[in-house]
Amino acid sequence: MLQRLLCDWGLKEVSGRKAIALYEFEIRFTRSVCLRLVKASIFLLLFVQMAWSEARFDKTMAWSAYNLGTTGYNQSVAIGKVLKDHYGVNLRVLPAKNDVSRLLPLIKGRVQFSANGVSTYFAQEGIYQFAAKNWGPLKVRLLMTSNGESNQSLGVAADQNIRSFSDLRGKRVPYVRGAPAVNVPTEAFLACGGLSWSDVKRVNFPGYNAMWNGLVNNKVDAAYANTVSGPARKAEASPRGLFWPPANHDDLACWNRMLKVVPFLLPHVATRGAAISQQEPHEGATYPYPILITMDRTEDEIVRDLTEVIHIHYEEFKDADPGSIGWAMNRQIFDWVVPYHSGAVSYFRSVGVWSEEYEQHNLRLIKRQEVLAEAWNTFSKSAESKADNFREAWLIARVEALEHEGMDPAGP
Repeated sequence: MLQRLLCDWGLKEVSGRKAIALYEFEIRFTRSVCLRLVKASIFLLLFVQMAWSEARFDKTMAWSAYNLGTTGYNQSVAIGKVLKDHYGVNLRVLPAKNDVSRLLPLIKGRVQFSANGVSTYFAQEGIYQFAAKNWGPLKVRLLMTSNGESNQSLGVAADQNIRSFSDLRGKRVPYVRGAPAVNVPTEAFLACGGLSWSDVKRVNFPGYNAMWNGLVNNKVDAAYANTVSGPARKAEASPRGLFWPPANHDDLACWNRMLKVVPFLLPHVATRGAAISQQEPHEGATYPYPILITMDRTEDEIVRDLTEVIHIHYEEFKDADPGSIGWAMNRQIFDWVVPYHSGAVSYFRSVGVWSEEYEQHNLRLIKRQEVLAEAWNTFSKSAESKADNFREAWLIARVEALEHEGMDPAGP
């Protein structure tokens, strides 16, 4: 090529040693140009990726989650690895032993997201511990949820020969202080068996792990968890063993009693978990867990981008924990009891999984939150809010506000 250029410039044809030297120069010249072009392309690509990553996320992100070793914590850490590997983000996962300690950092802005449980629903409704003066109904929003092959259930020590929830009469059942996400579903499963707290021996515990340690150490006879959780595995391996009584789907009386306690349980057959397998599945109930949430005020961009990251990198973390398969897009439940954030909805629309039916359901849930927020504001200014029975008075005001709008106080 260079030799032809010399001819074109009117120079004489070169030959012999000069031709060889010229040819070698041409090779070196070409390689040098190509190498510089490759280096420039790599630099440009890295520059674009860095700029893109920095535009999407800050270098540090913080979530709250359940205790160390729980499936919610483990899945959060697995997603954190994706954020670190691909976007240079350091995810700090703050373990918390109860619902209040998970949600308080979110409200205060110390974390942007929470891998929470069903207390998300209680917070939205302003009930249980969120019926206190310093709480009230919260405008929480979903990003994505994990809906795996496990169940949420009340497990029992296998050495007690408890085969149904009705067999828990007179047994020791745990109650975790400040954790309605544990206590209320426990109450629902007792109701499945036609029981209430007055029919069992209630044993108080300070936290979730303490409750499961109580089962292993023969201080209680039952404990509530996701069937794939670490503490449940520990109980299965203990001398007491573990058994999950069924909530049979054709037992309508059981289900009617449960749903009067909690509206968020869904019938499900689990094939994963402690003392559960494909060969020995568990017919029971579940709800999404963990539930990745934020506040309604969080910017759309970071919510959309985090939703996208979980979706497109799913294959990289789906095996990190037995419940991680639940983050798959085809496992998402878009018409549950808590609304999705507009940033997440934007991404769902872009990938074609968000329907008009889901949109209308989401708008109804957002309207419900607005009704509750207005009811709280009105109540907080009333004389009733100054009385000693604040909680009871608020719960009455809440029911009245929802019924006035034609909404069911028991749940969406």
